[in-house]
Amino acid sequence: MKHLFAGTALALIAAAGAAQAESHMADVSACLITKTDTNPFFVKMREGAEQAAEELGITLNSYAGNVDGDHETQVDAIETCIANGASGILITASDTSAIVSAVEQARDAGLLVIALDTPLDPIDAADATFATDNFKAGELIGQWAAAQLGDEAANAKIALLDLAVSQPSVDVLRDQGFLTGFGIDTKDVNVIGDEDDPRIVGNDVTAGNEEGGRTAMENLLAKDPEINVVYTINEPAAAGAYEALKSFGRENDVLIVSVDGGCPGVANVADGIIGATSQQYPLQMAKLGVEAIAQFAEDGTLPENTEGKDFYDTGVKLVTDTPVDGVESVSVEEGQDLCWG
Repeated sequence: MKHLFAGTALALIAAAGAAQAESHMADVSACLITKTDTNPFFVKMREGAEQAAEELGITLNSYAGNVDGDHETQVDAIETCIANGASGILITASDTSAIVSAVEQARDAGLLVIALDTPLDPIDAADATFATDNFKAGELIGQWAAAQLGDEAANAKIALLDLAVSQPSVDVLRDQGFLTGFGIDTKDVNVIGDEDDPRIVGNDVTAGNEEGGRTAMENLLAKDPEINVVYTINEPAAAGAYEALKSFGRENDVLIVSVDGGCPGVANVADGIIGATSQQYPLQMAKLGVEAIAQFAEDGTLPENTEGKDFYDTGVKLVTDTPVDGVESVSVEEGQDLCWG
């Protein structure tokens, strides 16, 4: 009986400990602040954060800008998170430099701030960054496009459909990565649009959505109707670019490359709308972010970077059904299995 009692006592102590831990986590809250709540990428990011919060028993509050580039709404959200006593913030910043002062206020108030997908400027303005290697993502599609054209890459006419006039870090990294992969001198790798390579027809901004992609593509086609390579910041912009090209009867003779790897985007690769895309993993990105906030609330542990990098690399894969030598890729079928998990 003594052994039975001892075992029962231990079980009760363990149960009490678990209940205490659960009660402690119930007092922990995290904030997710995305650029919009309509872009499928950010929808998936929110799903990942919600999954992790539910598993850990913590409260998640989600906020988003009205459109990509809505900086003020993101600042208001940070202030709300501070006032509500959140343990940490996950943010995809619309303006990566202007947001820094608000982030500093949050960190000074004791919150852990993690940038998701889009590094702040400077990157160490956040406690950590969980992101795709966005330069590599751009580089992969640049290498693929150049290899597809072969010798004709020397005569390419390239349209660059970027994100925003403010050139947030994710915008710069993908654009400059693409140009580097294609074999074009970027001049200052921290600046979009200072290149003087005659193959570049021009840059335009899209706000990362389909309507913006269509308008930007129309503007650049007006400049040179013989464009044959189109880089886009993301897949919604790529879908808009395709519609513009289609209206000009050019949809079948232009290579479109993009970044995201969402399920709709991978479907567009399967349908030949996009030639290749670099796939990101936003669900995992946000899930890891919530777990890091919970750990920080528990014992003050800060996230660690991937070895050799100044951020935690959540991975990237090139998705295409027309692979090229020297550029590692996965098939559309595999991309569909992986899309945004």
